[in-house]
Amino acid sequence: MAAFTYVAIAPDGKRATGALKGSSVDGVTDSLVRQGYTVLSVKAAGRGLLQLEITAKKVDPVELSNFSRQTATFVKAGVPLLDALEIIRAETKDRKLREVLGDVMDSLRFGESFAEAMAAHGKALPPFYVSVLRSAEATGELDVVMAQLSRYIERDVEGRRTVRSALTYPSLVMGLALTVVLVLVIFVLPRFKAFFESFDAELPLPTRILLGFTGFVTAWYPVLLGVLVTLVVGLTAGLRTERGRLLRDRFLLATPVIGDVVRFMVIERFCRILTSMIKTGVPVPEALTLSGAGANNLVYERSLAQARTEMLEGGGISRPIARTGLFPGAVTQMMRVGEETGTLDDQLENVSEFYEKELQHKLKRLTSMFEPTVVILVGVVVGFVAVALLSAIYGVYSQVDVP
Repeated sequence: MAAFTYVAIAPDGKRATGALKGSSVDGVTDSLVRQGYTVLSVKAAGRGLLQLEITAKKVDPVELSNFSRQTATFVKAGVPLLDALEIIRAETKDRKLREVLGDVMDSLRFGESFAEAMAAHGKALPPFYVSVLRSAEATGELDVVMAQLSRYIERDVEGRRTVRSALTYPSLVMGLALTVVLVLVIFVLPRFKAFFESFDAELPLPTRILLGFTGFVTAWYPVLLGVLVTLVVGLTAGLRTERGRLLRDRFLLATPVIGDVVRFMVIERFCRILTSMIKTGVPVPEALTLSGAGANNLVYERSLAQARTEMLEGGGISRPIARTGLFPGAVTQMMRVGEETGTLDDQLENVSEFYEKELQHKLKRLTSMFEPTVVILVGVVVGFVAVALLSAIYGVYSQVDVP
């Protein structure tokens, strides 16, 4: 079935727009007419640039967590789903979420299920979200599952905030250091160069190195700026390709210290998502695929896809994951115990909680190593500049005859 967009007049006289799935324009039109709508236009959903930009935008995770929690509360209280969505839509601050909920409400009025209506906006949601909703509708526990989704997304948001806050101070220090160096090279040192050239004296080696570097940057800064912009644009474009993402993820995992932090982040997210999906009744093969995609690391995603294939061939879940070589032995051992005892979701939750705590320790260790390194580098640069200038000043005055 294809997707179609429509513009119509609702039975209450208000203008309505939205998207529906159907086999043809006539079929969608007939469905709208049967619902009492006056159809103005129906056309196949395009794939133009504007649509790609809109669908590529994600719903804010904080707003999605609030939406999930509020939906769970309303459903548990017996409020009809359409009324609940209308209330939440009126209160949400996220424009993308308002657009999604508007289309979802239109689809619900035409008889689609909540999960299918949300699936039409899968690109705006986390990869596992729709599958969990389908499982929730199948089990009739929408309120319970939505509450679980809210808790997971909230924990994920907190984890991201922890990472950002841990890296904020080192990033500021590095930015300040680069700013100081650029100011010295572009504005301060050229004036000292003109001052020293007014004396017919031989300058010390550190001063000649410093002034040579300053002259090179001053003379070639347009070219250097162009090269820098080209590298940034090329790197950004490359990271949007699958090969670029794969190379980036491999590089990060192989980097000392940083690789351990990335690995802990990936494993924590993978176990957290897999736990949530198994608890809501999502089939393990599907849960494994979506958890690998949600881990946001292409190296793990590809390896887990191969593990899923082996699992479908009768290899269980713990052994194929152990053969990837990407998970510590303790993780696969707990998976094996959970698989044998029927407590896989509980064991995965224990793993995710353990890695969440360890991740915080590793982030603190990383920042504690990064901060003094940046300070030392800044001190070396500033010290070299000071030594070069002071030695030049003393050298010039010692060589110039004072009347």
